[in-house]
Amino acid sequence: MNLAEVRTEEVDGGWALVFVRELRHAPERVWAALTEPGQLAAWAPYTADRDLAATGDATLTMIDGEDGQDLAATVSRSEPPTLLEYTWGDSLLRWELAPAGGGTRLTLRQTLAEPEWASKIAAGWHLCLDVAEHLLDGDPVPPIRGMDAMNHGWTELNTAYGERLAD
Repeated sequence: MNLAEVRTEEVDGGWALVFVRELRHAPERVWAALTEPGQLAAWAPYTADRDLAATGDATLTMIDGEDGQDLAATVSRSEPPTLLEYTWGDSLLRWELAPAGGGTRLTLRQTLAEPEWASKIAAGWHLCLDVAEHLLDGDPVPPIRGMDAMNHGWTELNTAYGERLAD
């Protein structure tokens, strides 16, 4: 199991998970996967009602099986193809993309209500980004969302990230 770099940071009296992963694809391709509704629907834990490359309000629908929950979102920063920042419910997600060896170094910072959630969230993003890599490779697989993650190694990833974050 090849884990991402992870750590937690204190931010504005709260916490953030910092999740860093190398992807094989150029920042422009990764940017499209992060912002275009059709691509997001293929890998992310939510769908978007519009392209996230433009600032302003949006709705992200969290998907768990047949159930969806609409969450208000606001894209506050969009600097293609290097920086995307938006709210997702009570969280702030900041995606930073940098060229790295023919691919992209993706850094996600997500605010957390409690630092204890860091390993759980890292495990979820790990699975989602595995699916995104398949999409970018031209070999799409179904998205892994919600409780379905339990069937794809989420428990083991949660434990492994928990151990890494405890170091």
